[in-house]
Amino acid sequence: MEMKEALRYLNNAKEILRSASKEDNAYSDVKLVQEACATAYLAILKAIDEHLMRKGITKKELPKSADGYRKALQKYLAVHNGKLVREFERLYDQLHIAGYYRGLLHDIDVINDVIKAAKAFIDKIK
Repeated sequence: MEMKEALRYLNNAKEILRSASKEDNAYSDVKLVQEACATAYLAILKAIDEHLMRKGITKKELPKSADGYRKALQKYLAVHNGKLVREFERLYDQLHIAGYYRGLLHDIDVINDVIKAAKAFIDKIK
């Protein structure tokens, strides 16, 4: 499996951002930014799910919380790359908390950087 579902979600996040109105190098539609950030965060979770399923974890056994994903990363992925858990934490804070939950991300460059970081994270766990 080539992370098809994860990349589909990430592409959906980019499409959402393309439709968002912009003003002075910032997105002016907070709702669309929140939706894009949530979708990009889901792309990360889908990538982890896909990796875990390749390792033999059943769909029923997949993590159901951010803590569950942290534990799964430590158990199945951090063995190969200790930075992945820290990257997941940063992306969780930026995409899920700041971008989606709190609606604090507006700057186009910042959001583009976070989307690129999500893509890099997905690429590392392919």
